[in-house]
Amino acid sequence: MLANQLTNLKNQVPLVHSITNYVTANDCANIVIACGGSPIMADEIQEVAEISKMASALNINIGTINERTLEAMLVAGKSANLNQCPIILDPVGIGASTYRLDAVKKLLNEINFTAIKGNLSEIKALAAQHFNSYGVDSSDQITTENLPQTIQFARNLAQSTHAIIIISGRIDIVTNQSSTYLIKNGDPMMSQLSGTGCMLSAMTGAFLGANSDPLAACVASVCAMGVAGKKAALKLQPDQGNLTFKNYLFDEIYTLSPEKLENEAQYELFK
Repeated sequence: MLANQLTNLKNQVPLVHSITNYVTANDCANIVIACGGSPIMADEIQEVAEISKMASALNINIGTINERTLEAMLVAGKSANLNQCPIILDPVGIGASTYRLDAVKKLLNEINFTAIKGNLSEIKALAAQHFNSYGVDSSDQITTENLPQTIQFARNLAQSTHAIIIISGRIDIVTNQSSTYLIKNGDPMMSQLSGTGCMLSAMTGAFLGANSDPLAACVASVCAMGVAGKKAALKLQPDQGNLTFKNYLFDEIYTLSPEKLENEAQYELFK
């Protein structure tokens, strides 16, 4: 399954339109290039509808959202919906302020999203479970004990939003209303680098833009980032830190082959 998703991406070179945060915009553009896609970063309201119309996917990230970019997101999202272009939402730090929560509610009310990706704290906040995220870091972890409950509320959220839910963590969860994949790749070093979640969202846009099965595309993207993160961490020497890791991560995404992704990814269908 995974190999086909990456093969399609590399063959089609999908154009991914990102309205994302200024902290990680360059990294998001480069990760799209590294995996085989083509990025365009545009948030001017006068052009976003036109750009979304020609794009293969739209990536919306609220990391540094403001009133201007919120309106641009709404215009771009509605244009993408009209043109049946897949859209991914990354509700970064949604629990940190009422403004972020209200902005995401508005986005969900006016746009149909293909996928929503966040850490467990963000997804819980989105599901109105509780609001206890600190900054953009997750204050919750997925464990063996809470896994069934986590999967159930993620499926409920998928049903209410009609979107695939991606929860990133030590165990990644990718689910629609009925089918759930558990993904166990990655490395703790990924949490020492700002923007890995934003990059994953952008890359997921590339996978969605090149494939007809959204659930499989999301699984492949999460697996690709995890496999690359694990291999990048193994390259680190004792005197190397998080920025060296970042370079290795990009290199691993760039050189990741469909066969390597299929053979090295650890994932399973939850039963």
